[in-house]
Amino acid sequence: MTADRSRPPDPSQAGTVEEFVQTLVRFKQWAGGPSLSRLRSLGGQTVTPDGSTIDRLPKSTISHVLRQTGKLPRWDFVRAYVAACLRYCDYPAERIPGELERWRAARAALAELAEPADPAVLAPDTGEPVPQVAEDEADAAARPRPDPAAEVLAWRVAREEDRARKGLLGGYSVAPVSFGHDRATGEMTDDLNSIGRFFAGLRPRRLMVVGESGAGKTVLAIELVLQLAERFVTAGPGGAPMVPVRLNAARWTLGSRFEPWLAGQLVQEFGLAGKDAARLVRDRRVLPVVDGLDELDPEPSTGPPRRAIGLLAELNRYSDLSGRRPGAVVVTCRADRHAELSEARAGLDNAARIHLHDLTAGQIAEYLHTRWPDGHPCAGQRDAILAALPDRAVHTALATPWRLLLTVTAVESGADPSELLRADPGADPGKEAARIARRLLDTYVPAATELTPRTSSGTPYRPEQVRSWLVHLAAHLRKQADHAAATGRPPPGLTAIDLVPHLLWPIGGRRRVLALHCLCCAVLAVVAMLAFWTGSAVDGAGDLRDGLTPGEGLTLALMGGWVGIAIGLSLSPWPAASGGRTNVSGRQRLTGGLLGALAGGPAGVLGGLAGLVLTGGDVFGPVFAVAAGAAGGSVLGALIGLTAAGRHGAERITVSEAVRAEPVTLLGFGLCGALTGLPPLRLAHAGPLPLAIGVTGAFVLAFALGVVFRIATGGWSKDAELAHPREALHRNPEIGVAFGLTGGVAAFLVFVLNQDVGESLACALVGGVAFGLAFGAIAWTRTMIGLIVAAARGLLPLRLWTFLDWACEARLLRVSGATYQFRHRELQDFLTHETSEPLTAAAEPLATEHG
Repeated sequence: MTADRSRPPDPSQAGTVEEFVQTLVRFKQWAGGPSLSRLRSLGGQTVTPDGSTIDRLPKSTISHVLRQTGKLPRWDFVRAYVAACLRYCDYPAERIPGELERWRAARAALAELAEPADPAVLAPDTGEPVPQVAEDEADAAARPRPDPAAEVLAWRVAREEDRARKGLLGGYSVAPVSFGHDRATGEMTDDLNSIGRFFAGLRPRRLMVVGESGAGKTVLAIELVLQLAERFVTAGPGGAPMVPVRLNAARWTLGSRFEPWLAGQLVQEFGLAGKDAARLVRDRRVLPVVDGLDELDPEPSTGPPRRAIGLLAELNRYSDLSGRRPGAVVVTCRADRHAELSEARAGLDNAARIHLHDLTAGQIAEYLHTRWPDGHPCAGQRDAILAALPDRAVHTALATPWRLLLTVTAVESGADPSELLRADPGADPGKEAARIARRLLDTYVPAATELTPRTSSGTPYRPEQVRSWLVHLAAHLRKQADHAAATGRPPPGLTAIDLVPHLLWPIGGRRRVLALHCLCCAVLAVVAMLAFWTGSAVDGAGDLRDGLTPGEGLTLALMGGWVGIAIGLSLSPWPAASGGRTNVSGRQRLTGGLLGALAGGPAGVLGGLAGLVLTGGDVFGPVFAVAAGAAGGSVLGALIGLTAAGRHGAERITVSEAVRAEPVTLLGFGLCGALTGLPPLRLAHAGPLPLAIGVTGAFVLAFALGVVFRIATGGWSKDAELAHPREALHRNPEIGVAFGLTGGVAAFLVFVLNQDVGESLACALVGGVAFGLAFGAIAWTRTMIGLIVAAARGLLPLRLWTFLDWACEARLLRVSGATYQFRHRELQDFLTHETSEPLTAAAEPLATEHG
């Protein structure tokens, strides 16, 4: 459809209304001569003042306007007509606004000379006049206003899908993928380039994509999302654009309502504020593209796919804004799982269904010639593959983009095509195709390692190392899927396909790692308490031999309680590496820190004066109370300001949500506050009432400080970049140490009352860091212990993060949102079951697809 002309006709050259209309006619011819029906479909729909929905470009109206050369067409017609022609010929989306502006300016220049426009347009297909929707100015005012949240989401979706596309394809070259309504006839009605236009023409906009393993379902879903996000033209209620969002079906849990789950995915994967995500879903401003329906249930099937049936039931309840029509949605599913669902009488109601076709010999040849043109070092191997292609088994084995990519990778690493594609001409073609497919999968890891033998820092890898590590990661995913299936509400990322850094620790051995983590946290907690005991210098070891005084008993009780909480937290089943991340400039950080210091200073002075009153001035004087309070409050305020900087416009969690999220952690934070406030009161020999007031006040203050930190470090900034899988885990110890150092500042101000500055500083630093790691960095500590144990057992490399990034570069893994995934589900399952029996037919998929 793409026009060969370098530039479209220029409307500014039209000096009269007649020439302007003739330019519109030439513009249609330049675009490739789309039919009136196609223009009507591409033009979309609009709503009249009485609530009726009509086409923007009815066929009769197009014909009438292009014949009436004496009247200047209305701008709403010109805009829709020009945009439809540009979309038809695949004109670059980023240049469409500029082209529309040229037409608007040209029409405006002629408007003063033209006679008044006809106040009516023709109704669709009838030629009867109907009231015009609006005048130009009113029409502009009536159009939906831009939604900042939708624009941010569209931008992040485009960035994420572009990254996913490159991760799957290794660049921009992709084997031809075609699809059609009728699988039996094999009719190739459309391809990747036209999937966006195909979907835009559906009524209702519901689509089920079915194909064999490796046929390109995920590639098609990514291409659909990119095309719709790029042009941002999928019209929803009232003409409001919908933002396409690709979702991994495997992350849906049975029993979850679809709309809250969809909103939650927008928050987790794209960093939208919860209220914005809920509003976009409620107003149907999101087009869900649910990828991998077949991955919800385990393989092989042991019965009806219950989870897939449950998700389809939720999607069938998902309606448009009116509640009278099905809601727009796209679903991809492997062909054999779709057949199982059909047998169970489960499906996506009111949806068009398309089937992805196998690659023809001509398409395979075209791809290989494009990748390896004449003169390329692999041109000889290309000809060898093409010579073997007439064999039915070879063609069957290479008939999907994924298998073709396996072949190309193996050949480029030096493999012999004749050996790779060896087939017994007298054997069953299906069985021979399965053997070829297994051979290709078996050579993929060594081939990818050969092509990318070193990391960016120069670390070399051997194929047998890489294969062993990937086998352990694949086995972990199988166990992870089993655990998620047995858990009512598994933590985010605990799926059959997602490698989440802070969930990889069980590879080292679940019980072993838990025991070591518990021991580590116990040591950290004891170190923190010993640092506090030493720094406060209120009691000595010999003081306990003569029995406990009430003050000593209270101190030991608080210390023992804190150690118990730390040990209890270390036993949590799945510690989460939470905490949003902000893309904040240095100026914003500095401003936030200064504002925090200005707010914290006066609050600290009030706290110091309160301590002065409770101790009766027996431990420190007014000058120290004011100076220490101002210094401590300023430091704490500055730290909170630096952490929370740049979060203007982002959703902030409420106090109750922060308390519900981490009640035990906040309790431990409060206990540390009570411990910090206790030494001055004991040095002053305060009575029971001042002691109770002081300890309680310190507990409440520290608890509140923990809540503030939770609010400040949670969530995302409005201008956040896309997440890297390791980002939350890397932030976890930073947040933990920040937690600890805030307590360390207060402890230091207490320690200097009874110690010299050097010893006080050392005790505060040691205690603060130990406190932070034990309380605020549980996920990081658990992950590091698990990684060290796994590396010691030879299950994973010690520098796992370097390896995972290299594996993405080598096209063995890919990044999907905030997780790593195997390049293709077939590769993952092959590594999981590499010792299983050989497959008997290519028609029986090696594994479910995810690519």
